[in-house]
Amino acid sequence: MRKRQQPHIEGPPQAPDHLRPNTCCLCWSGCCKCPWYEDRVDHSEHQTCTKMDSIEATQEQHATLEEVISWSRSFEKMMYSQEGRTVFGEFLRSEYSEENLLFWLACEDLKKEKNPTLIDEKARIIYEDHVSILSPKEVSLDSRVRESINQSLSEPSHEMYQEAQLQIYTLMHRDSFPRFLNSTIYRDLMDSKRSASLET
Repeated sequence: MRKRQQPHIEGPPQAPDHLRPNTCCLCWSGCCKCPWYEDRVDHSEHQTCTKMDSIEATQEQHATLEEVISWSRSFEKMMYSQEGRTVFGEFLRSEYSEENLLFWLACEDLKKEKNPTLIDEKARIIYEDHVSILSPKEVSLDSRVRESINQSLSEPSHEMYQEAQLQIYTLMHRDSFPRFLNSTIYRDLMDSKRSASLET
């Protein structure tokens, strides 16, 4: 019986070798109320995110050592990276929680869709794959968000999963990401990048 990942509260991810980010790594997601976040809200009152705006911002296939190190300070940077998403997905698969990343990526794809017919099709596939309680790849959403999605199914839109996507993004950030940074998967990648940089 597969283990269901449940959200729990943790502090910001602790980077390897005790590196710490310059700012609260959770603030931009709107999931905490630290002073840095409250100050930022004053200047971006109308800004919304899922997060991110688009994963198309980067086309790199292989991250450099410096980029891999920077992931330890920024979950968002890792998610912008194609290699970052791949290796993070490998880690989630080892924890039986890969469905969280698959759901998030499917939502990103839906948000870019303009064809109404395809929006309807993709929205229903996401529901069947990740929201339905009958799905083996169901993600953990609270009852309020789940009910909102159920009400949106009659008229699907490309943004109908926005709140659910943010909830799962925050869950991955706060729950899975700290363990990823301390995993052999991440450390082995760092070692391979160091070896490659010494050979060039």
